[in-house]
Amino acid sequence: MTYSLTFDAIRESRPGPKWAARWDRSWPAYEAWFIARGGDNGPDRATCEAALRHYMPELLPVHAELTALAGGSDRAARFLSTWCPPSYLGGCSLAVAVSDEDIRLVRNYDLSPDLNEGLLLHSAWCGRPVMGMVEFLWGLSDGMNAAGLSIALAYGGRQVTARGFGITTILRYVLETCDTVEETLRVLQHVPSHMPYNLVLADASGAAASVEIFAGGGAKVQPRVIATNHQNDGSTPDRAAFTRTYERAAHLDANVDLTAPSTLIDNFRAEPLKQSRYDQGFGTLFTAEYEPKRQQLTLHWENDSWTQAIDHFEEGQKVIRYGTPVDSAAPVPGGIDWAEIGREYAAGRYPDWRSFVPGWKDVA
Repeated sequence: MTYSLTFDAIRESRPGPKWAARWDRSWPAYEAWFIARGGDNGPDRATCEAALRHYMPELLPVHAELTALAGGSDRAARFLSTWCPPSYLGGCSLAVAVSDEDIRLVRNYDLSPDLNEGLLLHSAWCGRPVMGMVEFLWGLSDGMNAAGLSIALAYGGRQVTARGFGITTILRYVLETCDTVEETLRVLQHVPSHMPYNLVLADASGAAASVEIFAGGGAKVQPRVIATNHQNDGSTPDRAAFTRTYERAAHLDANVDLTAPSTLIDNFRAEPLKQSRYDQGFGTLFTAEYEPKRQQLTLHWENDSWTQAIDHFEEGQKVIRYGTPVDSAAPVPGGIDWAEIGREYAAGRYPDWRSFVPGWKDVA
């Protein structure tokens, strides 16, 4: 089975019609997901906005603007706050390589083509330029700011949840307010995440860190600037065999030269880091290569690439096609209909959205 995903590069300094158009396109699916996963049973709007005010006050005006553009409903406001959201899954491999002359952060984004927004957004919502790959319509799964600070996330491997924010909003906050790795580490200790995640970060000075984020708050710096989809706290990841998280981590640890920034990208574009099980919802959708000293990002695909810079960002679009090897064991069909999932959930027939997706239990 083949898939295609459209990637858009959009520039909009303040929340406006471009973001609103994206909301109109994506919200029906997100709303169905939110309802199906029990989002309406979460904290009320006042509680969500109070959490933003307490932990990330600089984002509160942005949240208000986005909510107004989204129509102003309580559900939209709560969704956009990402305070105590439903749980969600992902993949990804991360690493930073540093030399005296250069530093690069590289990330493979591993997921189903049906579940990625494909949006690279350049904005200046809090006054400074930020560009990155959007998740949940305003958060970031990876990104960079005008100071050269770069950051990327990987799923921490377990669906435990606690009081906290969706990690993509935390990444947004970091890039809107921090200049350095040191500043970011202080933020990560203060702002709680609702699930475990692994982050890597780097700045223009050559500083870098790998950090394990815990559900409900807390962060621990790791000895090596690499990460996959498990944590080093003795916990057992939910889908270790399926995601091959230990195999990927071992490869990064043993075979990747973290003192040779220019060669780091080559490792991420080959197995075992590159994934091709798109039918199973686990394929590498893009490889992001951040260069903090140049304030530059390159998105890599099998037969294409796209370079953007903070001070030279061009809007555009690319359509990327993906194929699946014939030996995929448990295909998950494309075009997941989240609206139908929401209706079935409301009718009481699918208490867990995954039961709607054929083959999920075989691969989860």
